[in-house]
Amino acid sequence: MKLMIKVIKWIIMSLAALIMLLYITDTDYLIKAVRVVYFKGHTTASIDDYVYFDNSTIKAGSPKKWPLHKDYNKISSTDRLMDLHRSKGTVAFMIIKNDSIIHEDYFDEYNENSKSNSFSMAKSYVCALLGKAIMEGHIKNLDQPVADFFPNYNGLLSSKVTVGDLASMSSGSSWIEDYYWPINITAQAYYGKELEKTILGLKTIKLPGQSFEYSSGDTQLLAMVIEKATGKKIYNYLSESFWIPLESENDAIWQVDSKENDLVKAYCCIGSTAKDFARLGKLYKDYGKWGKKQILDSTFVAKSIKPRFQNSPEYGYGFWLLENKKKSFFMMEGHLGQCVIVAPNDNLIIVRLGHGKDSFGRNPYNGDISIYIEEAYKMLANYK
Repeated sequence: MKLMIKVIKWIIMSLAALIMLLYITDTDYLIKAVRVVYFKGHTTASIDDYVYFDNSTIKAGSPKKWPLHKDYNKISSTDRLMDLHRSKGTVAFMIIKNDSIIHEDYFDEYNENSKSNSFSMAKSYVCALLGKAIMEGHIKNLDQPVADFFPNYNGLLSSKVTVGDLASMSSGSSWIEDYYWPINITAQAYYGKELEKTILGLKTIKLPGQSFEYSSGDTQLLAMVIEKATGKKIYNYLSESFWIPLESENDAIWQVDSKENDLVKAYCCIGSTAKDFARLGKLYKDYGKWGKKQILDSTFVAKSIKPRFQNSPEYGYGFWLLENKKKSFFMMEGHLGQCVIVAPNDNLIIVRLGHGKDSFGRNPYNGDISIYIEEAYKMLANYK
């Protein structure tokens, strides 16, 4: 009995020491990471983990349902597509042709109103809000320096960082993107409660505006700039700029670092539905026009869906890009295979949400994304 008491005391003291060490070294975010990831049987963030975080609401206004195509759901998914849905845990798959839903499927007890984490699809919304802020005169243009909003960006290199560099992920930041190793800045930003401190602690280590390098930190800083420029919380700005004008069917949520700080994780984590995520794809397909209203400047949209850098043709301003078999695509893409794929010349939108994806590195078009595209076209070929 005495031995057991000693062991228990040793365990308690060790745990106390470990927790104290985590706080001393600013890695206490690992406590939450372990609780909401590893204790839940995951190895990374999940599409429904928003229940474990603080969230702010993106309010909808007067909803309008997507129209249904005359051939709605007459053609089933191909065998290859269904195999991918099963193996990668798809929860929603939708094909929108000529602005009408022609096919939709839901799995794993999800339905048309189920929220799912957008992950990095949120980056496209932040860049769209940059365009809106420029359109409304809150920000001068893509060349305005970040230092105009955050004076600590006045160093030799950091003074050259522009809002356009943030939107095209070319800031030269010290951010390191890593979703699976828990002791890094990506995990700290996701699970920590001092997001502004984390982002403003980054250094500019390369000359900005020279090349694309995927960085969630760039999008986060861009959102902070937009809040400074507009004087509005970015979830409210998203609501008034796009969520309401695009006639979204449901309120959405956006994860924040804490209730006290109320700073959104802008590089990720909008909780919404497949149908409402598709609306930004349609807005960009139609060059910023929704119905008869010009919601976003068409010149900004056109610039966003073209490569900024010749040596990085896969990325523009907030959107992934692809030229494949004489077809042009642009895409919102997120961790675990969330995507809104747009083929503007074919008036086609494909949406997929789910639990996993093939591991295809920095280029999202390697792996299952190409299968979603190929199989969707095969299905469409069967419609008369």
